[in-house]
Amino acid sequence: MKRSSVIRRVVLAAAGIALVAGCGPAGAGSGGTGGGGGTTTAPPAATTTAPPASSTSSSSPSTPSSDDKPSSPSAGTSAPAPKALMGDGDETEQVRELQARLRQLGYFDRAPTGFYGTMTAGAVKSFQKKRELPPTGSVDEATWQKLVALTHRPTADELKPSTTNKLDAPDPRCMTGRVMCISKESRTLAWMIDGKVVSSMDVRFGSENTPTREGLFTVEWKAREWTSTIYHTPMPYAMFFSRGQAVHYSADFAARGYAGASHGCVNVRDKAKLSRLFDQVKVGDKVVVHW
Repeated sequence: MKRSSVIRRVVLAAAGIALVAGCGPAGAGSGGTGGGGGTTTAPPAATTTAPPASSTSSSSPSTPSSDDKPSSPSAGTSAPAPKALMGDGDETEQVRELQARLRQLGYFDRAPTGFYGTMTAGAVKSFQKKRELPPTGSVDEATWQKLVALTHRPTADELKPSTTNKLDAPDPRCMTGRVMCISKESRTLAWMIDGKVVSSMDVRFGSENTPTREGLFTVEWKAREWTSTIYHTPMPYAMFFSRGQAVHYSADFAARGYAGASHGCVNVRDKAKLSRLFDQVKVGDKVVVHW
């Protein structure tokens, strides 16, 4: 074989090896012819082997591209949100317990209703923020367990308290005998015997123009059914204590709450409770109206 033929074959073989290794001409893109300009020699035999597996391109038919793989949690997908045990619109006895426990810690300032509305959601969110839990406003397992750990099992009175408004400290004049102890401060009536609360209920009073008188009185007379001779409105279970002013049931109070006012009487909105109280109170029992 001629020497020139041998040299030509060596040069062609070297160029083929370079292409297999992924190398391009040194002057690619700049008009150069490549080759480096040095003497061309055959590469070591090891360079003729296939590239290692780790250098194989992701587009290789034997290796699926990342677009073909399902996303993994480590790829940035967020974990699913914890399942809510209680949330907006729920109406259950567990919601009532939730509200009672939140009330123990001062997050819920009214009687439990068993209905999960915006006020309950706000109380839950405040609790979650305080305890460094995600402030979702809904109750998940972590929130519930934390709340249970910080509170005691609600009593029957905590679950269904006798009044929406919390009773305040009774006036000293209420601590002896049989007395309807009526607080303008807490807007409650407590039926007390010898200093102990037997029952209690929410009340409302007269307006600025027709105020409910304050002081120590006695029940002067009672009427299970009565209609005001001045305002011509029904006054069921009326117990009069001061010149026409009386404790009595008010349908308007039951319907509108504190959006209205009486003409000076002490209105009660729980008819069933007042009916039972009417049967217990006697003419001559004390009535104390105080701040």
